[in-house]
Amino acid sequence: MFTDTELEEKLARVVEALKHYPPMDGRDHSHFHDEDAGLTSGKVSELTVVCKLKPGGADYLEKVTQHLNGGADGSSPVSCVGTVHDLRFAVIDNRTRLLFASTFDGSWNGYISDFATKIPEVMDLIFDCVEGWPGIKDPTIMDFIKGIQVTCSSWYVSHPNLTINDITRHEKIAKGIDKIMDEAYLI
Repeated sequence: MFTDTELEEKLARVVEALKHYPPMDGRDHSHFHDEDAGLTSGKVSELTVVCKLKPGGADYLEKVTQHLNGGADGSSPVSCVGTVHDLRFAVIDNRTRLLFASTFDGSWNGYISDFATKIPEVMDLIFDCVEGWPGIKDPTIMDFIKGIQVTCSSWYVSHPNLTINDITRHEKIAKGIDKIMDEAYLI
């Protein structure tokens, strides 16, 4: 696509252009490869999976995820895990494959174990449409997931050192401060 020289020239132009942007946020956004799989930045890790769906799997997945995607009160069974920043499902390649991507706190092994112990029925309900899915409690599940995982070539985390617990605590503090400020304003 580009020669090494052309690519170096393009990169040099981008570096020069970035000098005119506002200062960066001062956070360390570097990543390292987790000991098991995926990338980690600060306290946050990623998991990206691409896998083949069973025939009819796309329709099945869309129905299941629509049903699980927040009840009447906006809740989701995924919130029971407690370490998930986000996750997304996308049916790709003419509805034959699934792209699953998630960002979470901690290690890859801990993340998979959390799903296996906290919401195993939900995981099996969702991923039953995937060819070869052994079940979340199957002893081969870690190897199965590693076999369909792809490592991102690039990944950005806005706040790499904030866990879900940190974010929740900060939200509570902000609400408390807002309440005090509102009450002070009314006096």
